[in-house]
Amino acid sequence: MSQLLWQKPGVKVDQRIQQFLAGEDVILDREFFLFDIEASRAHAEGLQRIGILDDDELDGLKRELAVLADDFSAGRFVLDEQYEDGHSAIEARLVERLGDTGKKIHTGRSRNDQVLVATRLWLRDRMECVAAVSREVAEVALARAEAERDVPLPGYTHLQRAVVSSLGMWWAAWAEGFIDNAQRAAQTRAWLDANPLGSAAGYGVNLPLDRDHTTQALGFGRMQVAATYAQLSRGKFEMAAIEALSSALLDLRRLAWDLSLFTSGEFGFVELPSQYTTGSSIMPNKRNPDVIELMRASYSAAAAARTEIEQLLSLPSGYHRDLQFSKGAIFHAFGRGLGALELLPDLLRNLEWRQDRMRAALEPSMYATDLAVDMAREGLPFREAYRQAADPARWAQGDPDASLAARVSPGAAGELRLDVLRRRLEALDAA
Repeated sequence: MSQLLWQKPGVKVDQRIQQFLAGEDVILDREFFLFDIEASRAHAEGLQRIGILDDDELDGLKRELAVLADDFSAGRFVLDEQYEDGHSAIEARLVERLGDTGKKIHTGRSRNDQVLVATRLWLRDRMECVAAVSREVAEVALARAEAERDVPLPGYTHLQRAVVSSLGMWWAAWAEGFIDNAQRAAQTRAWLDANPLGSAAGYGVNLPLDRDHTTQALGFGRMQVAATYAQLSRGKFEMAAIEALSSALLDLRRLAWDLSLFTSGEFGFVELPSQYTTGSSIMPNKRNPDVIELMRASYSAAAAARTEIEQLLSLPSGYHRDLQFSKGAIFHAFGRGLGALELLPDLLRNLEWRQDRMRAALEPSMYATDLAVDMAREGLPFREAYRQAADPARWAQGDPDASLAARVSPGAAGELRLDVLRRRLEALDAA
């Protein structure tokens, strides 16, 4: 391992202890490395603005940071175990290339606010991805609701056949759900869009750091003003981002459950695109819906990550090394969660409905509610109408198209109001 940033004369470094301290940091920091470089550039500009760096030193640092970013992206620079973490790797590279100028980059900065700002930039980017894919899912679902609005589909409660529903209603549910998910992700992005750089170890420094400049240079919506709160917000902001991700994953889990049931032989309502299924290693006849099953499972990674971070936050104010574990938690939550969400739009575009099987599943009992409501509309008290409609002798096979057309309460099959959802979706795109 390269020279530790904090190593002092006479301090013995035990490699086993150091390995425990470093943990997965150097591997996890690959995810945040480009954001760390971006923040280092802004920090260097701020140092030049208060006279710590001259113009030539700033130019050299910005040039070498850009080269490092290119080398890392191209695989010419590998962040590996020779470094304690990504922060020390950046500084070591700058010192190697620029000598004493490289040694100035950490002036007025702690690894505490360095990891905060890199993580904050990463979270902001992840929220943009959640919002974008949620908008895309909503668009696909809304388009299919418009195209398939009147196709009958059995509606279930308690997994029992209940009433006649429609593909329009099924698709509209996911359209509105993912519009909400996109809006929540965008709102969370705005909430966590606060610059912690310049708070140092949580107590500021005796330099007039130009935090307004770094806030603007990094595109933050605001500065996180209180240096001590910057440290208190670590974990709190990560949990908010995971909660926004989880909102989308909860809907994904329930959608995947529907598809798991609908693709089974017992239902047979849906054919999945072949690329979303796999084969069995022993049963030649099987095509398994593994993708939607793993989509269904992806929420667990986000839930576990949120719980891990929440448990880390049983701490007093100030920085504590416990918080190092929060990086792995958010990495795994978003790695699995976004990976699942990003596969969803194409799946929804390409799945095919078996309308013959759907219509065959519509049985006389599913028109009983229509019968009760019709009698109530003619003046019979609803509780009496309910009692009479519960008699199986009064059930008869109905017309699913007529049943759907008569369902005119707002949001039901006969009054879907997809135009309202379309305007909400377009408002997201305009925001």
